[in-house]
Amino acid sequence: MVVSEIWTEKYRPQKFSEVAGQEEIVKRIEALTSSLNIPHLLFAGPAGTGKSTLALIVVRELFKENWKDNYLELNASDERGINIVREKVKSFARTKSLGEVPFKVIFLDEADALTPEAQQALRRTMENYSATCRFILSCNYSSKVIDPIQSRCAIFRFRLLEKKDIEKVIKKITEKEKVEITPEAFEILYEGSEGDCRRAINLLQSTCSITPKITPEIISTVISNAKPKDIRVVLDYALSGDFQKSRDKLLDVMLKESISGQDVIKAIQKEVWNLPVEPDIKVKLTEKTGETEFRIVEGSDPFIQLQSLLASFVLAGLGKN
Repeated sequence: MVVSEIWTEKYRPQKFSEVAGQEEIVKRIEALTSSLNIPHLLFAGPAGTGKSTLALIVVRELFKENWKDNYLELNASDERGINIVREKVKSFARTKSLGEVPFKVIFLDEADALTPEAQQALRRTMENYSATCRFILSCNYSSKVIDPIQSRCAIFRFRLLEKKDIEKVIKKITEKEKVEITPEAFEILYEGSEGDCRRAINLLQSTCSITPKITPEIISTVISNAKPKDIRVVLDYALSGDFQKSRDKLLDVMLKESISGQDVIKAIQKEVWNLPVEPDIKVKLTEKTGETEFRIVEGSDPFIQLQSLLASFVLAGLGKN
């Protein structure tokens, strides 16, 4: 286990009441678990929102101390071919469970990475062994899971954690680890996490390896994102019509801070709506930003595309289409 995962495991919730930010889902799952008879479950949502954690809590609540004997976890992104379903999944599903609960549980993490053939085989396995096994599938995009599997599952959609939820988790960790974090530093930590609790914890742990007193400057160094004030300077130069200064400042930011083109695009997209221009121009600039991001993702040279984007800001500042 790498260092940045230690706190994530150490502070993983052990009870339903400890899961942050997914109260409605937790209530429904807890009610199903208390009946000792759950359907197949599909957890869909962004990374770091509690899908794997909730699956583990369900298993622990169902089987108590025997949970390891009745539980199989597979990461579908590592083993995603049809053989994994035919061999590991089927051989585990056909055996009887130990204890009072009449079924075992198989947790397939990142199920949207399974090949179409493997998903078809999984569909039949879910159907044939429903008496002795329940499946919990987690994925980032439920649309990548075939409809026959979705129709066999109760689907729960997880959302990104809000600021108050991540603050609750970070406060618990900082108190136990005797770490100081200023409100300003937490603001930057939350922005850097983008609602991903696991990322927030990993960023906190990485920062604490430098110093136990967390400041905005140290968090910014660890996150390595483009600073909003630097991007604002770049855009202000562009809107004033000074393309050369805007271009030079952008190059300076990207080289000195080692910021990727996609990170710069994200920072620009956030700053567009703070610019002193008309709303219809902001809409057009947002559209242009999205087009540039697509080109960078497709393999175009990031700096050339960003220069093109800055040219659009210059024209907007000069009042040209």
